[in-house]
Amino acid sequence: MRTWSPDRLLSAATLASWAGLFWWLLASGRTALYLSGRTSWVVPLGGTILTVAALGRLASARAPRPEPITKRGALASAAVVLPVVVVVALPPTTLGSYAAARRSTLVTAGGFGSSREEIASGDVTLFDIAGAFRSGEAMRALTARAGREVSFTGFVDRSEGMPAEEFLLTRFLVSCCAADALTVQVRVVGAPPGRFEQDDWVRVTGALFPLGDEVIVDASDVSSVARPEHPYLGT
Repeated sequence: MRTWSPDRLLSAATLASWAGLFWWLLASGRTALYLSGRTSWVVPLGGTILTVAALGRLASARAPRPEPITKRGALASAAVVLPVVVVVALPPTTLGSYAAARRSTLVTAGGFGSSREEIASGDVTLFDIAGAFRSGEAMRALTARAGREVSFTGFVDRSEGMPAEEFLLTRFLVSCCAADALTVQVRVVGAPPGRFEQDDWVRVTGALFPLGDEVIVDASDVSSVARPEHPYLGT
């Protein structure tokens, strides 16, 4: 007589927990907090595969003899499920100034950003800034557009000792997921002193001036905005 196997039921529940996480991310709209647009397909695909796997494991959970849960198996399942619990329990938040201080910038890491040709025409974007940090030719193309009015959205990052009317407008660029995020920053000058706090999301409009190894925006307007639906810039 076949009986339910606790060990197989545990593995089915482990698979189901990850399937549930993927479907929850999709339903709650939180995919963009963890993945770039180019890899967001992983969520529905992973949810589908893991759901099928969990149902398959459940269908085969009856065994000829009892299969108890071993200590090793329980610890392994707990380790696999722990990230699910952490993601669900933590509030929906994005990488901020704390992470920015500990991540590489586009000055020290390449692979992102617009080309010299893209920078030379059209509106200047943060992708263009990223490309300028990555390439000397691109930076020269950006320098040729000094004084042009730009409008960037990002969060406030203010270093110790920075003047009250200045801050670093920061945005993360993500190729795959938040784990590989790199920062792109522009120094904003002429902001209203004391009006914006660390990690506040703002839109800055002003004149662009690339100077040496940094880009400065002389702000004509700085306004508070809601965190974008897609807070990371993807490739």
